[in-house]
Amino acid sequence: MRDPAPVTPARTVPADARATPEAARAVRDALRAAIGDPRLPPRPLDVPLHLALTADGPALLAPDVITAVLAAATRLAIRGDWVRLKICPADDCLWAFYDESRNRSRTWCSMRVCGNREKARSWRARTAGVHNSSPVDN
Repeated sequence: MRDPAPVTPARTVPADARATPEAARAVRDALRAAIGDPRLPPRPLDVPLHLALTADGPALLAPDVITAVLAAATRLAIRGDWVRLKICPADDCLWAFYDESRNRSRTWCSMRVCGNREKARSWRARTAGVHNSSPVDN
């Protein structure tokens, strides 16, 4: 299989092809859906991409932020590392992260922030009945 054309930032992007919040959300939602179940086929995206023929061959042009996200996702898919891209399970976190652990067991985007907070919540929930039912000495 041939490698796809590289996705590179456009130096000049036509006004109608500039990144919009809607386009960024579409990319985010499609990536989240694919990360949630990597066996699902990718959803089509309505993101403005332009093909440019350069001395180095064809290149896709897109707005800078979307280009970076699409390029990273494309590299992960080509290398077979897509399964290492995960979404933090913390209810109040929206981060996606790349799991670099040897056995792909990382759960949290940050153990210092989300992991610690969620483990503390879990411990408080488990021990709430134990602390409340103990007799009070007068």
